Amino acid sequence: MTTPTPPANPWIRPGDADPDPAPARICEVTTAPPLPRLQPQAGVDPPDTLLPQFEIPSNSPTTLWWVAPHGGAGETTLAQLLPDSAAADHRWPIRPEGEDRPYVVLVARTHHSGLTTAQNAIREWASGSIPIELAGLVLVADAPGRLPKPLRALADLVAGGVSEVWRVPWIDAWRVGDVTLDRAPGAVRKLINHFDHSRPPAPRHSSSQRRRDIA
Repeated sequence: MTTPTPPANPWIRPGDADPDPAPARICEVTTAPPLPRLQPQAGVDPPDTLLPQFEIPSNSPTTLWWVAPHGGAGETTLAQLLPDSAAADHRWPIRPEGEDRPYVVLVARTHHSGLTTAQNAIREWASGSIPIELAGLVLVADAPGRLPKPLRALADLVAGGVSEVWRVPWIDAWRVGDVTLDRAPGAVRKLINHFDHSRPPAPRHSSSQRRRDIA
């Protein structure tokens, strides 16, 4: 019985094949170390319009602050989904010198105004004038469907200024106050679960602050 001839490779011309091919190289698969979190940089000028600030009340149990640089972004809604987090009411939360820096997540809608105000807030933080730990940016859809191309480009540009970005889709139920984690989309549950496990423990207060509280 004649052994059938295997079909020729159409991508190799006759005579081009290596009669003695080298053995395949085995590449080691390694896990890359996580990238360092972005930090403020010298030489970055703050924008002309700055967010207001407020001092966090002493002994506040809040471990994460949602900061929206514009109204209607969803900072209050997100605060309802994560215990011991709070909406900062469009302001930077500040602690007295010597205490742990507040852990902050920016929140913005994906319309042009929301993205540009988020860009200004990131620039203000990058200038080094705001003593916080910025975890990243949550972009909340401003309408159902896909973002127009100019807004996608702007969103990508703004996202380059922070270490991490999370995207929340349009959620009709939130418009009527139906804010529950069990009925939220997977992207929202994943976001809340991430911060529930990655945020720092309860803030550490300075000894001088504790003495004032006791007095």
